[in-house]
Amino acid sequence: MITPQEAIEQKCDEIKQLLLEKNRKYGNSALSPLRIFSSSTPYEQLLVRIDDKLNRIKNRQSDEDEDVVKDLAGYLILLMIARDDEEGNERMQR
Repeated sequence: MITPQEAIEQKCDEIKQLLLEKNRKYGNSALSPLRIFSSSTPYEQLLVRIDDKLNRIKNRQSDEDEDVVKDLAGYLILLMIARDDEEGNERMQR
């Protein structure tokens, strides 16, 4: 039987692998978007992606190869990174 601590480690490792795999596949598009049509910050753009995932969860929509909850957890981690980056940039500008 797996302990709660082991279960937490396992799920965190899964999210870590998902984020690293998507970063290899798509580059750093979540934290450094091209911004061709939008002038939103990475933080704001991540909020939109999170809204989309929450809407899919609410409406029980997902593709066969998509784990919406896992994607949401990954976007929340990216949001924390974007927040830290924005706060760091604000401190540097002062």
